[in-house]
Amino acid sequence: MSERVISRTVAESMAERNEIVFPNDVNPLGNLFGGRLMQFIDLVGAVASVRHAGAVTVTASMDTLDFVSPVKVGELLILKASVNRAFKTSMEVGVKAMVEDVLGNGRMRHVATAYLTYVAVDVLGGKLEVPQVVPETEHQKRRYEDALKRREMRSSETMRKKELRATLPPEWHV
Repeated sequence: MSERVISRTVAESMAERNEIVFPNDVNPLGNLFGGRLMQFIDLVGAVASVRHAGAVTVTASMDTLDFVSPVKVGELLILKASVNRAFKTSMEVGVKAMVEDVLGNGRMRHVATAYLTYVAVDVLGGKLEVPQVVPETEHQKRRYEDALKRREMRSSETMRKKELRATLPPEWHV
């Protein structure tokens, strides 16, 4: 029987994904579809969460997805993900999306940032405990603290929505 890992550093679960944006990925203006970028973000975030949990994970939420700059056809998209904080069975993963100017000076342009929550599950879908996160750098420590604040905001918003749904007439319930 294998021993459960009780903690992992942020660096141990980092993930990166690189994509060249092709014509079938863009809208009529030549910009990457937002939904396609969301898919890339979810995929790289899932890799980081699986590495951290050492188990299958499922996406519970994606919040604070900020589209900062459009991504054009032919550009190289680089997505980096890391686990900001682990709770009992869930983890907040931050994903930053950049475009690299590979044909010019190699500069990076920030195009999007997102925060996602993943939950570790067993083969039957039951929740599993995840290792705690050990932030090492000042940047990682700030993200670790900020993750708790975002979790508290998500929880209060979930309660607000639950209360709102309770006031809806029965014909609005699906």
